[in-house]
Amino acid sequence: MIEKILFPVDFSASCSAMSAFVKRAAAMFGSEVTLLHVCDLSSCNGFELYVRPLQEIEREHRSIAQRKLDSFLESEFPPAECPRILREGEAAAEIAEVARTGEFDLIVMPTHAGRFRYMLLGSTTAKVLNDAECPVMTTSHAETITPRPLGHREWICAIGLSADSERVLRYASRAAAQVGAKLSLVHAIPGPAASLQRGDEEQDEELIDSAEKRDACRRLNELRKSVGCEAAVRIAVGPVKEALVDAARRSGADALIIGRIGRAHRSGVPGRLRGLTYAVVRDSPIPVLSV
Repeated sequence: MIEKILFPVDFSASCSAMSAFVKRAAAMFGSEVTLLHVCDLSSCNGFELYVRPLQEIEREHRSIAQRKLDSFLESEFPPAECPRILREGEAAAEIAEVARTGEFDLIVMPTHAGRFRYMLLGSTTAKVLNDAECPVMTTSHAETITPRPLGHREWICAIGLSADSERVLRYASRAAAQVGAKLSLVHAIPGPAASLQRGDEEQDEELIDSAEKRDACRRLNELRKSVGCEAAVRIAVGPVKEALVDAARRSGADALIIGRIGRAHRSGVPGRLRGLTYAVVRDSPIPVLSV
């Protein structure tokens, strides 16, 4: 499923920290990694323009960017094995375009936690999450957490009960089966306080007493059956974002899978993240795979 991984880099500490997550994903799926840097040729200052022609400045900026790209993370991603692409323009647009035209299966990039957290819609990562046609893996904690060992393959998939839920579950189920990962599902029901209850055949009395929970379990079990997925289901009750983040924290999983709206492969419209999903991406204690 994931043969080609695109790793956009800006030479920051967050990107360097993200390399371990990229390597883990590549090793897990046997994927080829391509590094991409988007050069902003419009970043020259007024003094440069005063003393030198614009074309000369752009050539120099392009040359410096190419040298940085060629030497960045050489030991982790040997240039002979991992192609490197230099593009010019607006970063998010170029990343999405390269992913589309290069038929990449996954984009992996950090969220740059500070800016992403407080100026979410203006960040490059947020725009890529909105516009990319392929799945995107992000984490805002790359500099403070390390990937689980390669042998640890436990994933949690946040699943709703919308028309798009089957696609999300089918993707998560297929990907987990491909790499031998243990998959569990979490569904959030809005409520005043977060708690977790079993949602499969081992439902307890409290769960049975709730008509809303019973209905959710029935529909989730039907969804699992249609996909052929035997993953255990948990019902998270509480404010939805907090419930999902808490479920991710409790799960011990190494990735949280969530869905986007209106995937391009299905409708010709790039995937869109709603405010709730942005908040989950922002606050999740583990890496998030948006599909």
